[in-house]
Amino acid sequence: MEYWMIFLIIAIAAIIFEIFAPSMFCINFAFAGVITAILSVFFKWKLSVFFIIFAIISLISIIFIKPFLVKLLKKDSKNDFNSQYIDKIVKTIEPVTQNSGAVTIYDERWEARLASDGEEIPIGVDVKIVRNDSLVLYVERL
Repeated sequence: MEYWMIFLIIAIAAIIFEIFAPSMFCINFAFAGVITAILSVFFKWKLSVFFIIFAIISLISIIFIKPFLVKLLKKDSKNDFNSQYIDKIVKTIEPVTQNSGAVTIYDERWEARLASDGEEIPIGVDVKIVRNDSLVLYVERL
């Protein structure tokens, strides 16, 4: 088997792992695998040399590229959510309290909670989304 095939298989496996467990960790090995596969096409070194190159590229990628990608993705996801949902007026589909409730936005059901202390908001009332915490929207009565 050609060396480039070995590293391409490693890269594909890393991409598959990243798809099923998105952590921005395995993508570093995919990146290193592709680079090492390309190098092995042009250079005819021993397999052990290519594994050392693979390890070095993986470490460099983990140290320098992963933090950049994680920061970039967090920034983009936060901006997308804020621009899409915050300050929108939605209807309650379940009574909203400090501990439970639901609203509908764009025909999707979302968990909702009161943004501040107050009375329960009944079903069918218009509320404003003021913030979010992961998949929970915090709302206040208009």
